Amino acid sequence: MPLFHALLNVCYALMQLFTGFIGLYQIILSLFGIWHRREPLRFEPAKRFCIMIPAHNEERVIGPLIDSLRAQAYPQDLYDIYVIADNCTDHTREVAERHGALVHVRQSDDKRGKGYAIEWMLERIWRSGQAYDAVVMFDADNLVAPDFLRVMNDKLCQGHRVIQGYLDVKNPFDTWVSVSMAIAYWYSNRMWQNARQNLGLSCSLGGTGLCIDMALLREMGWGATGLTEDLEFGVRCVERGILPIWAHDAKVYDEKPTTLLSSFRQRLRWMQGHFHCAQHHLVPLLRAGLRERNFAKLDAAIYLFQPMRFLILFLTSLMMVLQVSKPETTLVSHVTSLLPTDFWIAVNVFLYMQMPLALFLERVNWRAYFGLVLLPLFLWTWGPVVFQAYFTRANRRWAHTVHKRAIRLDQLRSR
Repeated sequence: MPLFHALLNVCYALMQLFTGFIGLYQIILSLFGIWHRREPLRFEPAKRFCIMIPAHNEERVIGPLIDSLRAQAYPQDLYDIYVIADNCTDHTREVAERHGALVHVRQSDDKRGKGYAIEWMLERIWRSGQAYDAVVMFDADNLVAPDFLRVMNDKLCQGHRVIQGYLDVKNPFDTWVSVSMAIAYWYSNRMWQNARQNLGLSCSLGGTGLCIDMALLREMGWGATGLTEDLEFGVRCVERGILPIWAHDAKVYDEKPTTLLSSFRQRLRWMQGHFHCAQHHLVPLLRAGLRERNFAKLDAAIYLFQPMRFLILFLTSLMMVLQVSKPETTLVSHVTSLLPTDFWIAVNVFLYMQMPLALFLERVNWRAYFGLVLLPLFLWTWGPVVFQAYFTRANRRWAHTVHKRAIRLDQLRSR
C-alpha cells in the first residue's frame, strides 16, 4: 500500500501545518490580552437606548434581568426595555409586564428563532417613529452590571458603532460542565477578545450584551436570521470595514448549561451556524483581506476557518497524542512527522497554561481553579460536536435552551 501511505503522509503533513500555524497564531495573539486597564468614563449620559430582549418561555428568569436593567446607573428616560414574547406558551408576557417592560407578542409558525424575532421587533420600532441612538440586545436569562449602559454610552460617544460587552457566567459552580464553560469564557474574554481589542482587530460578537448604532442598523438592515445571528452580523460589519469593538468593563452574566447533553446541544447549534456562515463569508473575507492587505479581515477569516477557538486545543492535543504514541500496529506508524514532538508538547503547554493565567488576570473565584482538572475532558468533547455540526450544517431549525436559574444580581455580588 505505498500509494495509500504516501497519501496518508501528505494529509498528515497538511494537518500538521494547519494546526501548528493556528496554534502558534493564537499563542502569539493571546500575549496581547495580558494587559488591560479600566478606562474612566469621559462622557455624560447622552445616548438613548432601545433595549431588546427576545424571549421564548422564559418566565423563570426574565424578571431578574429586567430588574437589573431598571437599576442601571443611567437616566431611565434615556432607555426603554422591550421584551419580545416569541411564540410563548407560558407566562413570560405577564412576568415581563409586571417587572416594567414593554412587551410585544409575536406568533410565527415558520420563522422561528432569535434572529427572526429581532428583525420583527426592529421593524415595529422603526414604524412607531420612536427615536433611539442605539439598540442593545440581551438574552432573557442574563443579568446586567449597573454601569453597562454608561460604558456603552461612552463607546458610542467616541464614535464606535458596534460594541460587544464582557460575557460572564452567573452559575459557574453548578456542575463540572458549567465551570468548564465558565473557564472557556473567561479565557476567551481575556486572551481572545481583549487581545484583539488591544491590537485594533475585530472582536467576535456573542449574541448578548451587544450594542449597535441605530443608524448603522437602518443602513445595513439586520438580516441575521441563522442559528448564529451574532456571527452573521459581525462578519457583515467587518466586510464593510466596520470593526466591532470589545468593552471589557461592561459586564453581562449569562446562564450556562449544567449537563453535558444540554451543553452538547447548545454547542452543536453554534457550530452548525458557524459552518453555515463560513460557507458564505470565509472566501470573500480572505480575498478582501489579501487584496487590501487588511489584517482585521484576515483575522476574521481565520476565525471562520477554524470552527471554534477551542477546537485549536482539541487538534493540537490530538496531534501530540498521535506523535507521542504511534503504535506500530496502526496506520499512524506509517506517517512521517513534519514537526517534531517537542513542538507539539510546547504548543499544548503554552495553550493550556493560558487558562490559569486568564483566571488569575480576571480575578475569578478560587474555586474555578479546581475546574482546570476536568477541563481537558470538556475540551475534547468539542471534537464530536464539530464533526456532527459539519455533517448537519444545513440544519436551520432553532433549538431552545431551557433556563432555570432565577439568580439576582445582588446574589452574584455576595458570592
